[in-house]
Amino acid sequence: MEQSSGSGDRKTSTGGNDPSVHQLRLFLALAEELHFGQAARRMFISQPAFSRQITALERRMGLGLLDRSTRRVELTPEGRALLPAARAAVEAADRLRRAAELQARRVSGRLRVGFIGAEAAMPYTQEILAEFRARNPECAVEMCGLDFAGQVEALTGGEVDAAFLRPPLPAGIRTLQLAAEPRVVCLPAGDPLLSLPRPLSLCDLAGRVFVDVAGESVREWWDHWTVNPRPDGTPVRFGPVVTDLEPLLLAVAQGEGIALLPAAARELYPRRGLAYADIPGLAPVTAALAWLPARSEYRGVAALRQAARTVLRAGAGGRDARGNGGGTGRSPGSAKPGGGGASARRVRLPGQRRPMV
Repeated sequence: MEQSSGSGDRKTSTGGNDPSVHQLRLFLALAEELHFGQAARRMFISQPAFSRQITALERRMGLGLLDRSTRRVELTPEGRALLPAARAAVEAADRLRRAAELQARRVSGRLRVGFIGAEAAMPYTQEILAEFRARNPECAVEMCGLDFAGQVEALTGGEVDAAFLRPPLPAGIRTLQLAAEPRVVCLPAGDPLLSLPRPLSLCDLAGRVFVDVAGESVREWWDHWTVNPRPDGTPVRFGPVVTDLEPLLLAVAQGEGIALLPAAARELYPRRGLAYADIPGLAPVTAALAWLPARSEYRGVAALRQAARTVLRAGAGGRDARGNGGGTGRSPGSAKPGGGGASARRVRLPGQRRPMV
């Protein structure tokens, strides 16, 4: 228990510095606990240090705020009178700190964000951008469409600050996974595979020609998407070479080749002459926000990553590619149901580690 200082020890001079916010916080804690030891533990400092700060506060105020003459600590009449003003001062300081933190987090200028295919139309992308704009109204977001062949160079060359892409991506590019969904096979309408009475498998595609993508930087990426080579070591037969999605869809519609695409393509890219079929045995594919490590500390990229994490936490229950609670995702011209449809759920894949952000 603190030793009594007596009311006769109170200073009447109002000289000295203004009290610190820290001292006022300690005073408020002591006013609630009315016990030096308990208040010190609550504020995570030692009791002697706590006592010294309260004594310093009384000297700065020129008033005795506490009566230590009894076995129980009590506020003096002056202490009770100043308690509302002390609380108001601490609350004002807290508001000032929050306002300063908000201004520090806000981003101005321009943020260049790339995307491939229909990633700009996906619900997770739109929600992340809406969250970013709400937090950073002074920052202009420039959306840049990227083709398949140049997506890696757009990031590494600084054409964009970050991008909504489809992994896998080369080592050195950081990603935050946003969604996972099945793959479907994109076929010419009327393809004999569409009439099979059972779900398709990868073996059914053996010997078929696949549309290829130009660019050495995306070779491994496209091999992943086309499952090249196949599990038995057989290489995929490639045909026409394209640089982006629309030429790929045209090549398929004209019967020049087939392709494996995200399941959302059946809803986002319905085309005359095209059909989509599920292949339940294929591993899911992912969508991700991507950026270079060198851009991690850029405030715009950091704020976009924070917006993405906020959206992911809010949607932890998982929603499909359309932002709904589920559904088959079939479109006119798609194959018979039997797979996962166009769902793109925010789920963790088996064995997936927590993303590095």
